[in-house]
Amino acid sequence: MELRTLHCAAAGFEAARHVDLLPAGHRSRRLHGHSFLASVRCALPAGWAAFAGGEVERLRAELQSHISRLDYRLLNEQVSQPTDENLARWVRRQLQASVPGLEQVGIQSTAHEGVDLDGLGHAHVWRRYLFQSAHRLPNVPAGHKCGRMHGHGFEVILHANQDLGEGDLSIDFDHLDHIWAPFQAQLDHACLNDLPGLHNPTSEMLSSWLWARIKPQLPELSWITVYETGSCGANFDGQRYRIWKEMTLDSALQLRQAPEGSPLRRIHGHTYTLRLHLSAPLDEVMGWTVDFGDVKTLFDPLFKALDHRPLHEIADLPDCDTASLAHWILRKARPDLPPLDRVDLYETRGCGAIALLSEQGPALPV
Repeated sequence: MELRTLHCAAAGFEAARHVDLLPAGHRSRRLHGHSFLASVRCALPAGWAAFAGGEVERLRAELQSHISRLDYRLLNEQVSQPTDENLARWVRRQLQASVPGLEQVGIQSTAHEGVDLDGLGHAHVWRRYLFQSAHRLPNVPAGHKCGRMHGHGFEVILHANQDLGEGDLSIDFDHLDHIWAPFQAQLDHACLNDLPGLHNPTSEMLSSWLWARIKPQLPELSWITVYETGSCGANFDGQRYRIWKEMTLDSALQLRQAPEGSPLRRIHGHTYTLRLHLSAPLDEVMGWTVDFGDVKTLFDPLFKALDHRPLHEIADLPDCDTASLAHWILRKARPDLPPLDRVDLYETRGCGAIALLSEQGPALPV
């Protein structure tokens, strides 16, 4: 497996718009506004930044320079039909001349909806839904906490490839809402074990249960994402399962390769967001790929070596930029977690690096 690096940046802007493509009377035809977030992921060549480790800072600056043209503006003055998809395509066009290796560009118009352009330029519309449910896992070993009846505030994201549909708004958020409504009625304030086909309602089984029922109604469906908690969940694309476990690290660092006088060369710190992604065959008995609890336990020694520590004092860490650190974590963690094939590390919201040995999968909201 080839180890790849993606550098990531995000920038927000406040703007108003009206979307005249929508039917008469639709609320979004009226003038309204959002706190938008633009995000980008790139496979940058060596030497693109002024120094090794400066990629995130330069990428953030490049993105911000273009997004500033949208901030506190009427978006229709820049984009004739400023849907989330068209805004993402506008951002992509602005960056193409100065940023090589673009692999993903996203626009998040609210915390619960947005569009991501993949490396082929396909627009994946996504919408997040929340429901409150109870469940228990019947096949776990005696004493496992998930064997007891308990509950979660679940979240599900439907991702749909708009380029497979017909027309400019073949799949809009209202269409996703319409498809989701009966599932919301089934799942919200319910015990998942009581639903036919969900006797073992792990995140993985819930994602494939939903896929089997939604895909016939939504052929453009590209992924189902299930958040069991705010820090762990599963993706399913009709064939493969992937899970992730998220945590935060509060660490100090300095970038040794930053030039003299750069603030990045001084000792400073971040509250990092670290996301571990694992891919493995489904255990047909347990109903999961890897136990979230096992991921946490097996990663804990490495977590303790990083959290509330000066990262620049780690002997075999080449430097403390997020790409170097994500690669180091992946290399150190895989002996204990062989299914681990991707590490996301963000120093601020949406800004950081991804080390991966597999396909990216869906872009989770940042």
